[in-house]
Amino acid sequence: MSEPVNLSLPGGVDTGLTPKQLADKYGLAVSGARPGLLAYTKQLWGRRHFIMAFATARLVAQYTTAKMGQVWQVVTPLLNCAVFYLVFGVILKNRGDMPYYIPWMCIGVFIFQFTQSAIQSGTGAISYNLGLIRALHFPRACMPIAFTVIQLQQLLISMVVLVGIVLGFGYPLSVDWIYLVPALVLQSMFNTGLALIMARVGAKTSDISQLMPFILRTWMYTSGVMYSIADHVDKWSPFWRFVMQANPASVFMELVRHAMMPTIYSPHRYPSHNQVLPHHIWAMAGVWAVVLFVIGYVFFWKAEEEYGRG
Repeated sequence: MSEPVNLSLPGGVDTGLTPKQLADKYGLAVSGARPGLLAYTKQLWGRRHFIMAFATARLVAQYTTAKMGQVWQVVTPLLNCAVFYLVFGVILKNRGDMPYYIPWMCIGVFIFQFTQSAIQSGTGAISYNLGLIRALHFPRACMPIAFTVIQLQQLLISMVVLVGIVLGFGYPLSVDWIYLVPALVLQSMFNTGLALIMARVGAKTSDISQLMPFILRTWMYTSGVMYSIADHVDKWSPFWRFVMQANPASVFMELVRHAMMPTIYSPHRYPSHNQVLPHHIWAMAGVWAVVLFVIGYVFFWKAEEEYGRG
């Protein structure tokens, strides 16, 4: 049996070709090279079932070691609501004469926690899953997207309790509740974009995970989770009023509050709390969602070759 011929040896047909020329000649590509944006998107769409299966499995396994199990998905935001109500509603008296303060505040807590959890989990989506990333070949964006899906699933589970709270305070189901769907879709897009950005940052700078709790806490306190922004910035300059009201966390909270409690915006029911939802809020939510998603997606894709290496 004859020995295989090495074409690159002296006298071979590939003699003198550079590695790049050899790769081009035989159609070879760098292993793990970043595909084009469109090809990458197609690969990601092809892994959609993997994303959903991974998210569901992680959600189920998340509380397996706790005796109360999945109940913690509902208890945790409720405990946060209780603490915030005690501090801001009772001690600091931010509730004023708002008869709807408890459901109003609970909506803020649940909605902000959705964004907060997506950012925190996205920050470690790459750095905490290096074993899986190095063992299998798949678009790395699957990881932060999957963790955002986990947070959405948790929100939908806890929404059962939130609905009970709102109904319990005398706000009946109405046609306005249909606005919950586009509001949560837009917020999910916004969260995904932030998770993708933080996944790349967290993959390169692990210390960012230690800093994020302080950043997120500051963002929460300036987003009107426990108090009405409009009541505190009415004497500010128009520019800073717009900046505060354009805060994406505040925008998404307002959309959900308006959907679930539309009567709080009616001057006929609560004349002292006539809060008219500006028409541009939906436009702002759409801009935040689309812009952050596109920026986060492209930003993450540009470093695709670097994840799991080094």
